[in-house]
Amino acid sequence: VQLVESGGGLGRPGGSLKLSCAASGFIFSLYNMSWYRQAPGKEREWVATIDSTGRIIKYADSVKGRFTISRHNLQKTVSLQMNSPQPEDAAVNYCNTGCTWGQGTVVTVSS
Repeated sequence: VQLVESGGGLGRPGGSLKLSCAASGFIFSLYNMSWYRQAPGKEREWVATIDSTGRIIKYADSVKGRFTISRHNLQKTVSLQMNSPQPEDAAVNYCNTGCTWGQGTVVTVSS
């Protein structure tokens, strides 16, 4: 079972970033997928979850209305579209399902 994130980098307020996570080693279409993040000096926090069908989606209040989680079951990917990133969104972002975590992708935010 493997999750590999990509797409991190420098985001600017008013801009956008898209993170992607490629999954392998399990039947992707059967599992809920989530994004978490961990800012420097802080606990890892949940960001968003999408169920196996893509129909049920939940967001943390801190990102609701700005971030969009989506998935493509045939391609075995889950994405996080980050619109209008703010300095407080700077973090290492992790893809997750069950007990499996990716290695993380770093997002920094600066004007």
